[in-house]
Formats: sequence, C-alpha cells, structure tokens
Amino acid sequence: MNRSRPFLVLWTLAVIASTSAFVLYLGLRVRSVELGYELGRAHARVARLREVKRVLELELASHKTAERVDLVARSLLGMSEPTPERILSGGIAPTVKPEDEQLEGSPAAEESTP
Repeated sequence: MNRSRPFLVLWTLAVIASTSAFVLYLGLRVRSVELGYELGRAHARVARLREVKRVLELELASHKTAERVDLVARSLLGMSEPTPERILSGGIAPTVKPEDEQLEGSPAAEESTP
C-alpha cells in the first residue's frame, strides 16, 4: 500500500495539471475568438466611415463649384450682379510714369511683349 500512494499523488497532480492546462487553453481560445469578432466589427466600422468620408468629400466638392455658389447666392440669399452705378472705385487710377513710357517704346520691351 505504501507504494501505490506516491503513484496516486502523482496521477492526481498530472490530471489536475492537464485539466488546468486544458481550461487555460479553452479560455485563451475563447478570448482569441472574441477578439477576432471585435476586430471584424472594427474593420466593418472603418469601411463604413471611409464610405461616409468619401460621400461627404463628394458633397463638399459639389458645394464648392461656381454653379452651386451662384445658385445659393441667387435663390437663398437673393443676391444679383451689381449694376454699374452700384460699383464703386477702390481708389485713384494708377498713372504711368514717364520712365515706364520710354521702356514701353524701346525695342527690348517690344521683344519681351507677346
């Protein structure tokens, strides 16, 4: 009977160790599967957000076109092109200096002008 006792203790320890290792493996496997599903959901969310971003960029580009700005200005804001009497001068007209006139008549200036 003395000899069977160490075998029983070692057998019990081996069974407990095997069971513990199996439970640990199952726990890690379940966590790995959970993380895989979470990663899949994150990838799907990123794909949806990229699509939303693309749509919003297209919408923004359409709002920046000259036709769209003109349409909004005329319809929503009631704007129209100014009449000539509503246009004000921004200052005095620039004058041509005598040196500039001489340069305009020179052959070098004529060659450079298209």
